[in-house]
Amino acid sequence: MRLTRSLLALPAVALVLAFPGTAYADESVQVKLLDLNETGATGTATLTATSGGDLKVQIRSQGMTPNSPHAQHIHGAANGMDFHCPDKSADADGNGYVSTEEGLKMYGDIFISLTTTGDTTKASGLAVDRMPTADADGNLTYERTIPAAELPAGTIEHLKDLHIVQHGIDANGNGKYDVEALGESTFAKSVGVNGIPAEATDPATCGMVSGAAAGSVPAGGVATGDGSTGISSGALSLYAIGGLALLGVAGLAVTRRRLARQN
Repeated sequence: MRLTRSLLALPAVALVLAFPGTAYADESVQVKLLDLNETGATGTATLTATSGGDLKVQIRSQGMTPNSPHAQHIHGAANGMDFHCPDKSADADGNGYVSTEEGLKMYGDIFISLTTTGDTTKASGLAVDRMPTADADGNLTYERTIPAAELPAGTIEHLKDLHIVQHGIDANGNGKYDVEALGESTFAKSVGVNGIPAEATDPATCGMVSGAAAGSVPAGGVATGDGSTGISSGALSLYAIGGLALLGVAGLAVTRRRLARQN
C-alpha cells in the first residue's frame, strides 16, 4: 500500500517539475545609471523577473532635462554579443558628444522601449509622447511591468547582458531641446522622423547590471541584431525538466506492470 501511494504521487511531482516557474520567487538585478555627455544626470534602476515570467522595471533618475520627455530603452541582445556603456572615446565625429548612432555600436540596438503605456518594441523607440517626463527639478520616476508575452525571446535569461540608456540632454543649458544646440537628430531622420533636435536623442545616462562582467568583444565583433536567438539555456532547462517528468511517468507504468505480474 505504501509503495502504491508513493507511485501515485509521481505524476504530481512530474507536473511540478514540468512547470518550474511556479516554484521560484521574483529575482532582481540592479542597474546604476551614470552620466553620459557630461549631463550630470544619474540614477538607479531595478529589473525584476517575476515568477510568472514578466519583467518589472523601476527607474529613479535625477539631473535630467527638466519638464522634458526622455526616451529610454533597454539595449543589448540575447544572442551572446558583448555590449557595454560607451565613454567619450565613442565620439567619432569629435563634436564633444556621443550621439545615438555612436552609442549604438557600444550598447547595442533597442531591445525594449521603456514607454509608459502601449507598445514596448523597437518601433516605439522615439514615441516621446509615451515616454516619461522629468519634473521641474529634473527628477524622473518610472515603473512598469511588461508581460511575458510582450518580451523579446531570451529577455529573462539574459538580463545581466542588457543595459538601460536614457536619452535627452541640454547641451546649451537653456532648459529645453532645440535644434540650435547640436542640430537635427540624424538618428531620428534615419528612421523617417524629421525636425527632432539631436539634444532629444543623444544619450544622457547609461547603466549596466551590477556585477555583470563586460568581457571582451566576441569573435566577429559587435552587431546590432534583432535580439532573436535559438534555443535559450532556459528553454533547454525546461526541456530537460520536462524529460525528467516524462521519465517519472514512464517509471510508474513499468513498476505497475511489474506489480501486476507479481500478483
